[in-house]
Amino acid sequence: MKRTTIKIPDDLDARLRHEASLRGMTISEVSREALETFLDVGPRRRLGAAGAGRSGRSDISERIEEILAAEVERTEVERTEVERTETDR
Repeated sequence: MKRTTIKIPDDLDARLRHEASLRGMTISEVSREALETFLDVGPRRRLGAAGAGRSGRSDISERIEEILAAEVERTEVERTEVERTETDR
């Protein structure tokens, strides 16, 4: 691996050191990762949250109106039940 020296502003140096500390990495590792990402080379980090909300269904976009209408109806039914409960008190 080749050693390179760069000049960066003090505030960027502070942010770099802080990020390295938070992630338990060396400054070199964080710098290398940032350069690889910027230059679009090297291993790509996978976003941990990507796909977290997947339903496993492929027809959601086709059925969105139906799904939203059912959700609105469910919410209205719940609201009516709450209002009835409050009125009965």
